[in-house]
Amino acid sequence: MKLNSDDQTLAENKVLLLYIISKVGKPISHNELLDLVVSISDMNYFYFQQFLLDLFEDNYIVKYEEDETEIYEITKEGKSALDLTIDMVPGILKLDIDSKFKKNLGDIKNKFSISAESTPINEKEYKIRCKIIDNTDVIFDLNAYAGSKEQAKKIVDNWNNNATEIYPKLLNLLIETEKRDELIDKSNHLDE
Repeated sequence: MKLNSDDQTLAENKVLLLYIISKVGKPISHNELLDLVVSISDMNYFYFQQFLLDLFEDNYIVKYEEDETEIYEITKEGKSALDLTIDMVPGILKLDIDSKFKKNLGDIKNKFSISAESTPINEKEYKIRCKIIDNTDVIFDLNAYAGSKEQAKKIVDNWNNNATEIYPKLLNLLIETEKRDELIDKSNHLDE
């Protein structure tokens, strides 16, 4: 059966996704993968989601949750399918992907080492989660609540833009509090 041009394009995009996931060489989060794909190709979000679902249903990729984040990884079957279909991706596109890949992957990894997200609890309350990840190790994870959508957005934006300044201040506050408590304890013992 010959594929028509639309089917050909859909198949090429699925192979493209497999190629990108394969190039990463390790598990990648949904957001990292989306940013990487968008930086390399002009695939829209809805096609991206559909292609991921198709690849998952065909057992070419696996999806699992790690720290409330969707993670994707290519399977043995996915690698075999990629080997058989890699010629569907035009050589110029593969060259373009390869040249952009290292730079964009590094930028995305740096971007995602600091993250914050808000989740609505109800109309007035939002749960905020601020994280710093070093490779795969979570080195800071803070959950907080905001009383409005605007407050939640400010917290998320502030963390994403200023975490490198906020994180050391939070640590110092925690350490200072401990030192203050020690001084208070010593002071109380002197009074006895």
